[in-house]
Formats: sequence, structure tokens, C-alpha cells
Amino acid sequence: MVITTKVFGEIEIDDAKIITFEGGIIGFPDLKRFTLLYDSEKTGGIKWLQSLDEPAFAMPVMDPLAVKETYNPVVEDELLKPLGELDPEEILVLVTVTVPSDLTKMSVNLQAPLVINAENKKGCQIIVDNEGGEFPVKFMVYDILQKKKERAGE
Repeated sequence: MVITTKVFGEIEIDDAKIITFEGGIIGFPDLKRFTLLYDSEKTGGIKWLQSLDEPAFAMPVMDPLAVKETYNPVVEDELLKPLGELDPEEILVLVTVTVPSDLTKMSVNLQAPLVINAENKKGCQIIVDNEGGEFPVKFMVYDILQKKKERAGE
């Protein structure tokens, strides 16, 4: 399949790389087919969840452990049923990234992770229990990423 994307231009997508979110994602219930894209030259850990249903739509995402090493919310098994049989080694968890014009205000949403079964390419977005307030919708990450970048350059 060939699509023209806003971020990456025209790209070819292998059918094996299509991730299906049967219930859509929050705010976009009609978008169900996605793929993960990234620029190997300048990732900074950020990938793009590219819609195949609406090629102009791509959302920046990243591994939450890159910015919060203790990220491990308790999730009801019922919420993960759409993913089928889960092997812990095949679970990919991503969080959405908000990149405003003022990069120092960059944040990730720890309350609504995207969970993907890498084996069968099924995904879902869930809302985690945030009773203790440890999974904010806007978890500021700019300083964390800058420190990691500085350490990598040493």
C-alpha cells in the first residue's frame, strides 16, 4: 500500500506493519488502521503513529519508559481483551507526545497509553486509573529528554 503522508511524504507500507485499533483512538474513533514510522536520523525517541485511513493524520508517540522509568500502571485485564492472547514480550506501550511551539512545554500523556500486541498487530488505547495522580495527562518531558541527550553526548 502506498500513501502520501504529511510528515514523511509518499511511503509504501507493508501489510505486515499495519496495526489495527478496532475501537479507534481517543478523539478519532473512525481511524482504525495505523503504522509506526520514524526518522532514523533524528528520532529522539519519538515515532509517529501514522493513520492509513486519513494520511494527513500522524500523532507523535514514544516509549513512556524513556521519560518515566517507573511507568507501570495497573490495567484491568478486561481493557486488554481486544488485543487477543498476550505474551508480555510482545506488548508495546506508547504514549502520545504533545509538541507545542515552545518546546520546553513538551509533554506526554501518561494517563491514556496505546497498548499494542506486536504479534497480531492489534492495538487499543486505554485510560489508566490515576487515583494517586502519578499518571498525568501532561507529564512535562523536555528537561528529561535534554538531560538524556547531554548524557549521550558525553
